[in-house]
Amino acid sequence: MYKRSKQGWVKHLDFIIWDAISLQLAFILAYIIRLGLSLPYFKPVYRQLAIAYLLLDFIVAAVFNTMHNVLKRGLYKEFMQTLMHVTIVLVTVSLFLFSTQRGDTYSRILVFLTFLFHLFLGYGIRLMWKQVILGIGMNRVKSTMILVADEKNVDEIVKKVSPADDFEIKGLVLINRKAEIGEEVSGLKVVANLSDAADYICREWVDKVFLYPAELKDIDVRESAAHESVEGFINDSYHVFAGKEYEAVADPGEEEGEATVGSLIEQCRQMSVPVHIMLPISNIGQKSFVEKICGYNVLTTTTNYASRSQLMTKRLLDITGGLVGSLLALIVIAIVGPMIKKESPGPILFKQTRIGRNGKKFKIYKIRSMYMDAEERKKELLEENRMEDGMMFKVDWDPRIIGNKIVDGKQVTGIGDFIRRNSLDEFPQFFNVLRNQMSLVGTRPPTVDEWEKYKYHHRARLAFKPGITGIWQVSGRSKITDFEEVVRLDTEYINNWSIGLDIRILLRTIKVVLDSDGAM
Repeated sequence: MYKRSKQGWVKHLDFIIWDAISLQLAFILAYIIRLGLSLPYFKPVYRQLAIAYLLLDFIVAAVFNTMHNVLKRGLYKEFMQTLMHVTIVLVTVSLFLFSTQRGDTYSRILVFLTFLFHLFLGYGIRLMWKQVILGIGMNRVKSTMILVADEKNVDEIVKKVSPADDFEIKGLVLINRKAEIGEEVSGLKVVANLSDAADYICREWVDKVFLYPAELKDIDVRESAAHESVEGFINDSYHVFAGKEYEAVADPGEEEGEATVGSLIEQCRQMSVPVHIMLPISNIGQKSFVEKICGYNVLTTTTNYASRSQLMTKRLLDITGGLVGSLLALIVIAIVGPMIKKESPGPILFKQTRIGRNGKKFKIYKIRSMYMDAEERKKELLEENRMEDGMMFKVDWDPRIIGNKIVDGKQVTGIGDFIRRNSLDEFPQFFNVLRNQMSLVGTRPPTVDEWEKYKYHHRARLAFKPGITGIWQVSGRSKITDFEEVVRLDTEYINNWSIGLDIRILLRTIKVVLDSDGAM
């Protein structure tokens, strides 16, 4: 019976436990330095904080998956990942203290010292435990695995093998050519060819096979063979090992007088040898996983995907930010609303149809910074559009903005330009966030006329929920005049999305807005 390896954050539960221990040690050390030689657990308020630290540390590790690839990270990457982990813990603990209105009950210096000690203790313990794990991995009995691959892929696979893996590659079988037994390719010895690979796997008691074909067509498993019943298999053939005679079930490769990858897969199935198949599908999706659709096990490929916990965390972040942002929006509306009314009679809020995730239309809310006839006057300014391909509309000086006018031959700005330059017009979009039409971070939702000009690859940026801010907004905002660059940045964001990336973009957005850098 094959034992499936642990998946997700549970895979490195030992590192998570050690990190929790390092956090508690940091907390105790900070308490002794700040409040004297005793344990914090004897005081109810600090005992509650210790429990909060413990729970939040586990939550951060699980939601942000901070231990991913921990055994393969170098010193610098490990330090930066540890820094990110302890910073998130500090932020969440601070939010906990603020939300429970106990910020004044605890020593702020103690909390900060805990952060510092957690950073260095956590980093040191991770490095030491890695050495222990790698040492155990070098000495323990590992399962044996045969690599069956195209010669051009062997070097790539070998470089990804880690001493911490629970298997060792015992030999190589080449798919693309017949090789001499004993021949070395990227440090691996050829132990068999396709024609006798099954016999080698059987006689040498190989535990599993790793298969990396050059093309999908190399995998040719016959449906009839794959659906043989166990009872038929037992009745039609018998296998007796330990030196006794046996009759093997005919395989599809033998019938045609030619060994194939498909026949090897079928032979491994007959022997109950697990086969790990790396499908050559990188050109149709960066991420792939198996799931059940219509009752079938299918391989799904996509540019990226999110777990339920990640989506839940993102939504909780949106709700929290949406509530705070909506309150600020009401304050901003109360201040600038009368100014807008005075300069340009009409509604304070502006509604416009935008295209959201996967083509869903919604009404976006903004503080009106343009005159009421702005859409009608847009045609007059098309020649001044700074976006090179016309896929978006931006001009350097827009006469449709409230207060913009020519005085004595000079361009004069007013309240509308102030609102846009300081991004105040964006605040009502927090209402869209609360309605789950937008997110705090995402891609810019296009207008209907912009969407109608989209080509196939432009649609990729709409695979994600639109956001108030995004990676292209903090990478130059109005300075970017090439729509293809906007698409590239948005696609890069979707491909590499994580909660940590969203937080970094939010922090950069605050800096950009405060600096009024490239605001429109």
